[in-house]
Amino acid sequence: MQAKIELLPMYNDQYSPHKFNFLPPVCKNLLIINVLAFFTTYVLKLKGINLEDYLGLHFFMADNHYIWQYITYSFMHANFNHLFFNMFAIWMFGYTLENIWGTKRFIFFCFTAALGAAFVQQITYYFMYGDLVQALSNGVLMVSDGVQRVPIRDFLNQINTVGASGIVFGLLLAFGMMFPNANIYLYFLFPIKTKWFVIGYIVLELFNGVVGTSDGVAHFAHLGGALAGFILIMLWKKGKFRF
Repeated sequence: MQAKIELLPMYNDQYSPHKFNFLPPVCKNLLIINVLAFFTTYVLKLKGINLEDYLGLHFFMADNHYIWQYITYSFMHANFNHLFFNMFAIWMFGYTLENIWGTKRFIFFCFTAALGAAFVQQITYYFMYGDLVQALSNGVLMVSDGVQRVPIRDFLNQINTVGASGIVFGLLLAFGMMFPNANIYLYFLFPIKTKWFVIGYIVLELFNGVVGTSDGVAHFAHLGGALAGFILIMLWKKGKFRF
């Protein structure tokens, strides 16, 4: 997806974007950390070390699940396209929000969205693979992955989620709530108001998650990031957790 944002005149008058930093510190550092993590992962793979095994988000009932993965997974990406579009989206929606909120509130929001995505994904894992854990505790050691029979323990350890998409969906939801009538130009061709773009995208993610598409995308993690962002913004509106 390619898009650009056209802000409304009211936004221009109120926030004076000519004074904005188009690469504010948190956005800039998120981009740098993710790019460095991506190339570090690539280099270490050449040496036989898979960094995703340690930093990707694993099923909480698997042997290789660690507490730091609830944050570090958001700095890992499966391939260059995954990295590029997530970083583009973080910048596209994030630089405006960071300029308005400030660095502390913005980074708190990003990590809240990442955690929300991680927790929802763990719930999804539980409904998908909880029976395998029960089978393992009952002494069943092997399971079919559709091609061959593999040890249940190894199968559970291979379950892994990576990417900053939870943050992206949190920022997208926040931008849609703050600027519902701003225009987004899809593929730079035709405009759509942010509120309809956000609603449509979330409905699409929900549909893909429910029908169980095998595209390898953690759709419920995306929804978790959006939900966490929505809850946090509503709490801020009620005067909670202000910086």
